[in-house]
Amino acid sequence: MANFTWIRCLALMASCLVVSAVSAQPATHTGAASASCPALLNHTFARLQDEKPQSLCQYSGKVILVVNTASYCGFTPQYKGLEALHDKYKDRGLVILGFPSNDFAQEKATNQEIADFCESTFGVKFPMFTKTSVTGEAAAPFFKQLAQAPGQRPKWNFYKYLIGRDGKLIDSYNSMTSPDSRSLVQALEKSLAVKPS
Repeated sequence: MANFTWIRCLALMASCLVVSAVSAQPATHTGAASASCPALLNHTFARLQDEKPQSLCQYSGKVILVVNTASYCGFTPQYKGLEALHDKYKDRGLVILGFPSNDFAQEKATNQEIADFCESTFGVKFPMFTKTSVTGEAAAPFFKQLAQAPGQRPKWNFYKYLIGRDGKLIDSYNSMTSPDSRSLVQALEKSLAVKPS
C-alpha cells in the first residue's frame, strides 16, 4: 500500500512538472509574430463569411483603409466605391477592411445576412469581419486605438481610417468622404508610393 501511494505521488509530481512546462509556453502563435507586428494591428477578428479568426498582423506592410459599415444606411452605396478602390489598388498594396456595426442601428441581424447582402448587392471581395462595436465603452480595442490617435471615434457608418505601411494611423475621414474623394485617393496614392520596409 505504501509503495502504491509513493508511486501515485511520483506520478502526480511528474504531471505537475509537465503542466508547468506547458503553461510556460506562449498561449497563442502570436509570440514571435507579434514582435514584428505593429501594435495597432495586433488584433484578431472573426471573418464575416465563416467566422474563422483572422489576425490583422497579416496586413503588416500594406496600406489599410478601415471602414465601419452598415446595410441600411444612406452611405451603404459606398460599398461600390470601396470595391472599386480595392480592385484598382490591391496589386499595389492596398487592403480595405470592412467592419459591419450595428452601433447606429442600421445593420442586419446576423453575420450571414450581412455576408449575403455584401456579396449579392455590391460584389464585395475585400476582407470583411463579423459585426463589431466601433464606438463607446463597448468598442473593440482596435477601434479604441484608432479613435485615440486622431481623437475621433466613428460618428456614423462608413467612417474611414487610413493606416500606412508602417502600421501607424495617417488620417481619418468622415462618412461624407466618398471612396473616390480626391483627398482620400491622393492620400492613398501617396501612402502606396512608400516602399515596404
